[in-house]
This record gives sequence, C-alpha cells and structure tokens, in this order.
Amino acid sequence: MPYQTLDELPENVKSVLPEHAREIYLAAFNNAWEEYRKPEDRRGDSSHEEVAHKVAWAAVKQQYEKTGTAWKRKDS
Repeated sequence: MPYQTLDELPENVKSVLPEHAREIYLAAFNNAWEEYRKPEDRRGDSSHEEVAHKVAWAAVKQQYEKTGTAWKRKDS
C-alpha cells in the first residue's frame, strides 16, 4: 500500500500538512512500509500499516510542529 503521489495520502494527512510536510510523510511511510513488512521486524502487535503511519508522523514531527491547528516548520 505504498503511496505513489501526495494525492493518494489519507485525507487526515492531506488536509492538515503543508506540501513539504506531506512529501516527508510520503517518503517516510513508503520507507517504513518496506522496512517493517515482516511482523518480526515490528514491535508489539501493531499492524504493518499502523507502524508505517507512526514512522511517517514521527518524521514529520522532526521538522514540523503543530501550533494551534496549523503545522509549521520548526525554526532551524
């Protein structure tokens, strides 16, 4: 289920993140989808998809922070 384009991302991602953050999300999700495809590569009993989404959000949060209802790039 890797995403090919930003338009394929879930609505709850597309509707809140700026374009650059969506690019980060897409790349991180796809990488995690590949890296954690085997259950033994994941911790706990999280699903393949759940782990990929968690990794993607963590990647976004490295460069963006939520201020009120908007996601803004962190100051360098």
